[in-house]
Amino acid sequence: MIGFIGIGLMGSRMAGRLLDAGNDLVIYNRTQSKMQPLIEKGAKGASSPKEVGSQADIVFTMLADPKAVDAVAYGEQGLLVGMKPGSLWIDSSTISPTQSVQLAKRAHEKKIRFLDAPVAGSTGPAEKGELLFFVGGDAADLEEVRPLLNVMGKAVHHKGANGAGTAMKLVNNLMLGQSVAAFAEAVAFGESLGLDKEGVIQSLFAGPTAAPILHFKENKMLKEDFENADFKVNSIYKDMELASEEAYGHGFALPLSNLVKAFYGLCQQQGKGDYDFATIYDLLKKH
Repeated sequence: MIGFIGIGLMGSRMAGRLLDAGNDLVIYNRTQSKMQPLIEKGAKGASSPKEVGSQADIVFTMLADPKAVDAVAYGEQGLLVGMKPGSLWIDSSTISPTQSVQLAKRAHEKKIRFLDAPVAGSTGPAEKGELLFFVGGDAADLEEVRPLLNVMGKAVHHKGANGAGTAMKLVNNLMLGQSVAAFAEAVAFGESLGLDKEGVIQSLFAGPTAAPILHFKENKMLKEDFENADFKVNSIYKDMELASEEAYGHGFALPLSNLVKAFYGLCQQQGKGDYDFATIYDLLKKH
């Protein structure tokens, strides 16, 4: 039996892939109603993280933020109370490497194995099983769970010991936030010079500077449809803040990242925290 905790935008699609592949699944989500579509497809619902842990040999967690991960892990109804010795916990949440190492330590004290395995990719790749997993932890544990990761993703990068997976995720999302902000500013600048927006985007894509993520944001930018989020402002701001905190702890400066992060913070202040993070274009353009 496989457990999955966190049936949100990403988790629902990842768990759905596991279910469609024929795996027996027990699931938990704080908002119970979000579990219903998967239960109707054959998943078993649980009333607590502890209940998931007591039934599953392998448990995935995909949660919104560090506080949510701690809330699921600890306490009388926590995952670590329910999981059996020898079972394997894979956390795909985006948290700090420091927190991942602490979770691994607490799990190992209970003879529970732990991998940090956050993902690159938003809802579209999650739906298609095209995520990229960054994994930290024991190589043998990774090989055991690799077939399941391959159901949900297109590639698995083992980065080293516990914490290395989440470290790579922060590196990835730091660049992600900057790339979309730079794209938004360039498009908005082109428009301010009297250029056609669609033409600007086509010319940028024809050149050497357009990363793959920008193609995913083309329609968002053209239609200015930011309310239907693939990846929220709140999420990219949180990830860049985690990177900033981790950098501070290691005596490393992130001048570009911290400036871009502040712009996403302004989007939040405008009440757009739940919008797609490409809404930074709307903040930057000349109205």
